[in-house]
Amino acid sequence: MARVCQVTGKAPRVGHHVSHANNKTKRRYLPNLQYRKFWVESENRWVKMRLTSAGLRLIDKKGLDVVLAEMRGRGVKV
Repeated sequence: MARVCQVTGKAPRVGHHVSHANNKTKRRYLPNLQYRKFWVESENRWVKMRLTSAGLRLIDKKGLDVVLAEMRGRGVKV
C-alpha cells in the first residue's frame, strides 16, 4: 500500500541529509500517517481511513461528511 493520505493526498517527498561537512545524501520525508475509524452517522457505518495528522485536523475543521463528499468527488473509494 502506498504511503499516501486519503484526505490530503500527501505522499513521501525526497530531500537530503546534510552533514556538518555539508555532504548531501538522499533521504525520504514520510508523511505522519495514522489509521483511524470514524462513525458516519448519515450512512450508519464505520469508515476506516489512512490519513495524516493534517487530515485529522481537516476533518475536525470541516466535518466528516464534507470531507467524505470531497473525497468521493475526487474518485477516492470510501
